[in-house]
Amino acid sequence: MMQEQIFDVTVIGAGPAGLAAALAADHAGAKTLLIEREARLGGILKQCIHDGFGLVRYKEKLSGPEYAERFIEQLPQSGVVTWTLSFVSQIKRDGTDSILIVITREGMKQVRTRSLILATGCRERTSRQIGVHGRHCAGVFTAGTAQYYTNILGKLPTKRCVILGSGDIGLIMARRLTLEGAEVVGVYEAKPTPSGLTRNVSQCLWDFEIPLHTSKTVTRLFGDARLAAVEIASVDACMCPIAGTEEIIPCDALILSVGLIPENELAESIGVPIDAKTKGAVVDEHNETLLRGVFSCGNALHVNDLVDYVSESGEIAGKAAASRSNCARGLVPVECDNSLLYIVPQRICRNAEKQDRLFFFRSARDMDNATLTITKGGNTLYAKKFAHLRPPEMERLPIRLTPEQLVGNEPLRFHLEDSEHA
Repeated sequence: MMQEQIFDVTVIGAGPAGLAAALAADHAGAKTLLIEREARLGGILKQCIHDGFGLVRYKEKLSGPEYAERFIEQLPQSGVVTWTLSFVSQIKRDGTDSILIVITREGMKQVRTRSLILATGCRERTSRQIGVHGRHCAGVFTAGTAQYYTNILGKLPTKRCVILGSGDIGLIMARRLTLEGAEVVGVYEAKPTPSGLTRNVSQCLWDFEIPLHTSKTVTRLFGDARLAAVEIASVDACMCPIAGTEEIIPCDALILSVGLIPENELAESIGVPIDAKTKGAVVDEHNETLLRGVFSCGNALHVNDLVDYVSESGEIAGKAAASRSNCARGLVPVECDNSLLYIVPQRICRNAEKQDRLFFFRSARDMDNATLTITKGGNTLYAKKFAHLRPPEMERLPIRLTPEQLVGNEPLRFHLEDSEHA
């Protein structure tokens, strides 16, 4: 029988969220274990050699590895126990404790932890998940895979490519591949507006004269062993291809930037409720899920624009996990209508010591001169005006809610209204 190792806090995933969570838990006095399945810490940041990281936290432009190193270099001075090349194969619950079975280089280990933090990040959608027809030949990459080939392996995965989707990784790879000498025929986006941050559209496409085609998508692949061409078609308002608009574009690679999905298989395996909108766990303002003692943070909770907010999410979870109690939380539901894509957290603890709450949300569409209102039982608790909102750009909203405002069982309701629909 395996000898059980006991920790106060265990963090799964050593990307920016997991690193921040582990250090925050350690600083709060918890005996902390950090588990990472790869050989090196840092998560996806290892391959993000472009700058733009740390603008909020450090007020300077850092590359992904530089940003990660700010946290990694703190580990030797901390008490955090780090296991790399280690994989969590199973989680079981024992009361409010979690028991982990971990496959490591030394063999199988069992860990009992009072608090568990899931910082497992997200994965990219593939061509199969978006229903592109044709033979699945070589030359079809997710943007992250193309980034790994280029930045880590030093291999150029294409000489002439089409990029489907205008998410931030796709925009950044359009620039990166152009700088390495590849021809980017264009970026094709099924939506009528770009999916990435405005600054990335400008810096990665316009500055390099890479065309962006909206309301267009890839409908078919051509090629045997290697991709030879793709079929592009315009789409209607429902994003269905329009017959007669097809065109064939020769290329040796299709790079997909068609969305990210939070990795929550471990969370679901122990019964953590998942929000259908975010595809992440339902949490309170401390990032504790509805399963006591289990926390979620970073891109596993919801996909963030900025790594600074990912780290902040990890710190919130780490601090709360280190000091959590089993007292009743008195959770108040948080809801949004169809004017928002989602709101996080989805619960507020009525009995929380601190009255300052932090929300993250995305508008459902582009809005100018919009007003956000928060109501409870017909009473308006908060209102704020926004000059401009876009779905790709997440909003961070710190507000103060007193216990008196949270009395009653009615949910907090978030609503956006702009001048066009007022």
